Amino acid sequence: MASVWAVVPAAGRGTRFGAATPKQYLQAGGQPLIAYALSVLAMHPAVAGVMVAIAEDDSDWPGWSEVAGKPVLTCVGGDTRAASVLAALRALPESVRADDFVLVHDAARPNLAAADLERLLETGRADPVGAILAAPVRDTLKRSGDDGGIDRTEPRERLWRALTPQLFRRHQLARGLQAAADAGVEVTDEAMAIERLGLRPLLVEGAEDNFKVTTPVDLARFEFELSRRVG
Repeated sequence: MASVWAVVPAAGRGTRFGAATPKQYLQAGGQPLIAYALSVLAMHPAVAGVMVAIAEDDSDWPGWSEVAGKPVLTCVGGDTRAASVLAALRALPESVRADDFVLVHDAARPNLAAADLERLLETGRADPVGAILAAPVRDTLKRSGDDGGIDRTEPRERLWRALTPQLFRRHQLARGLQAAADAGVEVTDEAMAIERLGLRPLLVEGAEDNFKVTTPVDLARFEFELSRRVG
């Protein structure tokens, strides 16, 4: 099968984390979190290169031009994740065709397993639409009222937590993101943009520990995961 490019939106400020440094550049094991995200993508033989969408005034970007022998390019992202992904899709090299598949992965999701990436690529590229990594919801879900009390318990059957990477064709994803932007709809992941086009991506079950670092507790968890790798 043809190779794919990966897109990594990294223009966010990470304000929820509460640190002065954007979370994708926080250090763990002597490297910024984004280094781990880029590494697992670039090490896959099917990945041809990575396009990273960074903030215009980004002074933390290390300036990498390649990772694991694969080219790393940058473009200026937008004010939202969706805008950054759309900018990156438009900045991809001319060799990336409209119907080629593109991976989108969170810059602050550093614990992606190579086996999950392989399974996503194998399943998603065999589908006309694409696929996302996801995990079944295992907790009991409660819906709250305005006063903070429980209104009811929601059934969790057939509910999944969306993870990344997500794999879609370049032109379909760009069209979905642009259509959402034109409609004033804020999409929270790439699959939502594809769904709005009336398409149905596949769900590929991935490991629960493919988590996004959004709080100091998440960072500590990833540091623990790193210690297990070298321990």
